[in-house]
Amino acid sequence: MQKPVPAPSAPANGQAACFYKAEGYKPEDSIGYLMRQILNTVGQEVERQLAHTELTNAQWIPLFKLYMGSASTAAELARACQLDAGAMTRMLDRLEAKGLLRRERSVADRRVITISLTDDGKAAAKEIPEVLSRVQNAYLADFSEPEFETLKIFLRRILHNANLSESNPSHDSTSP
Repeated sequence: MQKPVPAPSAPANGQAACFYKAEGYKPEDSIGYLMRQILNTVGQEVERQLAHTELTNAQWIPLFKLYMGSASTAAELARACQLDAGAMTRMLDRLEAKGLLRRERSVADRRVITISLTDDGKAAAKEIPEVLSRVQNAYLADFSEPEFETLKIFLRRILHNANLSESNPSHDSTSP
């Protein structure tokens, strides 16, 4: 087993680099574009491998989140899937019509709708981690263990920076 690569650090001066410039900007060189392309192709391949379950990319994600215990109410699931309440309701309607989940009003608070997987829903969701592992391992086929660990560090750092920008809209990454 190879030794893990140490965590990369931010620039010593604390200032963000300017990797992109408006003049000559090429979307295909943008990390956002590349990440979106990767997400799209992973989603399409997972959907293809789950075709026998008749789950779409949009449907297996909330099903998987329920299976993993990431949410138990419609509101929590909407937040976890980054969907608005209306879109989540429509998605739950489709999954319920397929017999994969059931919704029940909370006795304690009638405004809350709890969601649970049916036996069929659990069976369908049980396949998802295997498919996700297989697809992602195929996409990482030429990576060494240290490269894989470094990639995760870099992606987490990008996510951290994105969360900083989200929580502080006036945050300008180009200013000191």
